[in-house]
Amino acid sequence: MSVRRLDKNQPESFQFTPETEAWTVELLKKYPDDKKASAVIPLLWRVQEDCGGWLPEPALRAVAKRLEMAQIRVLEVATFYTMFNLSPVGKYYVQLCGTTPCMLRGAEDLAAVCKEVIGPQNTVTEDGLFSWVEVECLGACANAPMVQINKYYYEDLTVESFRKLLQDLKDGKEITPGPQNGRQGSCPEGGPTTLHAYCKPGGAA
Repeated sequence: MSVRRLDKNQPESFQFTPETEAWTVELLKKYPDDKKASAVIPLLWRVQEDCGGWLPEPALRAVAKRLEMAQIRVLEVATFYTMFNLSPVGKYYVQLCGTTPCMLRGAEDLAAVCKEVIGPQNTVTEDGLFSWVEVECLGACANAPMVQINKYYYEDLTVESFRKLLQDLKDGKEITPGPQNGRQGSCPEGGPTTLHAYCKPGGAA
C-alpha cells in the first residue's frame, strides 16, 4: 500500500455538529469508560460524512480529544484504512473496482469513462461534483463490472450505462442503486434458473 499523507490544504478548525455529538454520546455507551478508543473507526466514519467525504487534520485532533486518545493513534487509523479519505473528494465519490472479475468484464473501459468525464484519479472536477479512484475488490464480483458511488453500489455496468449514470447525477436526477441491466440481485443474467425444470407443468414435484 502506498504512503498516505494528510492533504496540504487544511481548514483552521473543526467542531462536532450537535447531531454528531449526540450520536457520539450514544455510541460511547457501548464501551467501558476505559475503552473509548474502540469507537475510533465509527466516529471517524461519521466525522468524514460531516466533512463532505474526507478527514481534515483538525477533525482527527477533535476525534482524539473526544476519545481521550493520543493524536498519533487516530492518525494511524485514518492513514491505514483506505475507506478514510485524507483529501477532499467530489460530492459524488466514485470508487471503481479494478480487481480481476471486474477487469475481465470491462472495468478498464469504465476507467476510460472516468478519465474522460471526471479527469485523473484523486482530483475533483471544477464544479465539485465528481472525483474517482480505482480500488480493490468491493465484493460484488457476480455483478461485475461495478462502482461504488458514496454509499451505494451500481453494478452490471457498460460504458453506455455508466456514462448515463454520471450524466444523470450531474443533472440532479434520482438514480437507482444495484444492477443497471435489469438483473435481479446477483442471479444469472438470463434470469433465475434454480429448480427451473421443477417449476414447469409436468416437472418433478
